[in-house]
Amino acid sequence: MTTPDHQPSAPETPEPQFKDRVYRSPSGVAGGVLLLAIAGWLGIDALVTGEGRTPWVALAALLLVVPLVAAFTLRPAVYANERRMRIRNPFRVIMLPWGTVETFRSGYSNEVLDKAGTKYQVWAVPVSLRARNRAARKEARGDTGGALGRRGQSPHTTPVATGPVRAQGDQIIDELRELAEARAKDPQAQGDVSVRWAYEIVAPAAAGAILLAILLATG
Repeated sequence: MTTPDHQPSAPETPEPQFKDRVYRSPSGVAGGVLLLAIAGWLGIDALVTGEGRTPWVALAALLLVVPLVAAFTLRPAVYANERRMRIRNPFRVIMLPWGTVETFRSGYSNEVLDKAGTKYQVWAVPVSLRARNRAARKEARGDTGGALGRRGQSPHTTPVATGPVRAQGDQIIDELRELAEARAKDPQAQGDVSVRWAYEIVAPAAAGAILLAILLATG
């Protein structure tokens, strides 16, 4: 009696992976690195050469200052792919599938609103009034990307229009808005908004604040 040949099951199709676009503030990162270097230099010097309670005060100050500096400079970022955007703010991480995004707003800060009306600030894309004014001046001069008389071009060459001049932060918000509108009805871009506290920032900062308060109160 023969048995039917065993037919191997077809391998499961892996879930497609979408590479994130990452947006952050280069000036914020540079400032954070500089501040952390200064704090580390002063703090380590106090730990090594300080006397009495000074090393403990320096340790508490480092526990408080380092997480806060990192939270407001190095940490903020926006990750966006075909399914959702993830906003990493100083103390929270917000996950918004594109189907939950209602709109973006830009005023003195950049914000995203979900369909429930909840507002979330986008720390990684700060508003620069100076950059907006600079873009407005370029727009008024008609400088939209064409080059008159640059790099050997004829001064009579007609500039190629590339659209309105926009500040970098506004360009990023425009990209996110376009992506949200394009993917809003995609079945893979649905779900619930999730918010998580950044305990890796909050916990050491709180410990440093408590230790510093105790040292100062008992000093």
